[in-house]
Amino acid sequence: MSGSNSLAGRQRGNLNLPNILTALRIVMVPFFAWALLQDGGDSITWRLVAFAIFVGAMITDKIDGDLARKHDLVTNFGKIADPIADKAITGMAFIGLSIVGDIWWWVTIVVLLREWSVTLLRLSVLRHVVIAAANSGKIKTTLQAIALAGLTLPLPHGDAHGGAFDQFGVAGEILFYAAQLALAGAVVMTLWSGYEFFRDVWRQRHQMGSERTGN
Repeated sequence: MSGSNSLAGRQRGNLNLPNILTALRIVMVPFFAWALLQDGGDSITWRLVAFAIFVGAMITDKIDGDLARKHDLVTNFGKIADPIADKAITGMAFIGLSIVGDIWWWVTIVVLLREWSVTLLRLSVLRHVVIAAANSGKIKTTLQAIALAGLTLPLPHGDAHGGAFDQFGVAGEILFYAAQLALAGAVVMTLWSGYEFFRDVWRQRHQMGSERTGN
């Protein structure tokens, strides 16, 4: 019995597979940025490398969350590091793609302000307030992943990148604008899910205040 208890204690420690995958995503961020920005974003090879890193990060995000819940490996480290890892890789994708001219800067600024304000609020003020993940947030995350992955690819669009990506032809250009459409949807859902989050926070805090005062 004591052996099984000690095993359970070790499993719930910070050194487990979900946390290792989370840490790996954080380590991926500078490598992703370096690959994306090679030759000013005009290198087909390095854009493909950046795409592979980004997709790998998104896959590990899904895997580590599923493993943590399935095997009861949720830890305080994971609760803090996982959202930071998510926002770091997607934030770097937004910033990097704005630097190379594939996403407007105002889009990046609006999205990052929403993402980091929600994340910081979750990690600080809301330690005693639980806000369930809304469907709008899940849709937002999916659309962001699709849009950023697509825009990371070396796809042709007008005169951008000096025609370096023209070898992918019309199909590549169609895929680029499909990714832009997904990005537009992601921006809408980012703002809407942010509104829902802050609305639910206000409701819970108001309810908690009423319970304390007995009203």
